[in-house]
Amino acid sequence: MPHSRLHHLDATAIAILLACCLFWGFQQVLVKATVAEVAPVFQAFVRFAMATVAVLAWCLWRGVRLGSAHEPRGAVGAGVLAGALFAAEFACIYIGLQYTTASRLTVFLYCSPFWVALLLPRFVPGEGLRGWQWLGLAGAFAGVGLALGEGLLGPAKAALPQAWLGDLLGLLAGLLWALTTLTIRATPLGRVAPAKQLLFQVGISTAVLPLLSLALGERWSLDFSAFAVSSLLVQALVGAFASYLAWMWLLTRYPATKISVFVFLTPVFALLFGAWWLGEPVTPGLLAALALVAAGIVLVNRKPAAA
Repeated sequence: MPHSRLHHLDATAIAILLACCLFWGFQQVLVKATVAEVAPVFQAFVRFAMATVAVLAWCLWRGVRLGSAHEPRGAVGAGVLAGALFAAEFACIYIGLQYTTASRLTVFLYCSPFWVALLLPRFVPGEGLRGWQWLGLAGAFAGVGLALGEGLLGPAKAALPQAWLGDLLGLLAGLLWALTTLTIRATPLGRVAPAKQLLFQVGISTAVLPLLSLALGERWSLDFSAFAVSSLLVQALVGAFASYLAWMWLLTRYPATKISVFVFLTPVFALLFGAWWLGEPVTPGLLAALALVAAGIVLVNRKPAAA
């Protein structure tokens, strides 16, 4: 049964988003810590293969129909497109983490709301931003630009000479994430059950990523340490299954522009986890960038004054 869409984020949405953002910030650090043992794209493949099994089990338990006979026309094609975009996004993330820090890549990945705000209103009426909201979005994106400039010209360049490559891959991943959101919201895929939307994404990633891993010449091995096994299970079951299923659910009930901008909080958590676990540098420029994106969240999510 379809649910009515809300125009603003309520307490339920905010609580779910905070939990997701906290985990996603931790997840980037976890992926980078695991890259030393498990090749990046192969790591993504194993993660999404496990997540595909989990989503299939969920669909069977919840009685979600997996056939296409009862889906809106065009939903399957849109699902395949969303899955391809999703796979490309995570290829960029996992490869990019080899070149830059987890906290920096997360800042660039979460420029996705800028692309969502630019593109989505052209396809979905009622998703546009107004006055101060555009100001907040501009400030947040300025923070991303500040972080990118630091990687190209600042102290980060000396510590990580190829940080710019990881930064650009993070930026591309953010655009791909926005295009996935656009595909879900602006096509018949948006009328499909959230679990089935997610199944398209993790399932196609499971089919595509091993081919990319082989093309890159990555080493395949299932001789994982206890840490790597734990990391992959957390990435798959908490990250690719529970948190992404919650995200799909949010997209069916709340304005995509507002929930997308809210996740600018994730780089803050990634910065904290990266500094604590990996000893990643916390520079004044990166702190200023995070302050700008945090201010952007507040402005974009302000409710309009009552008439």
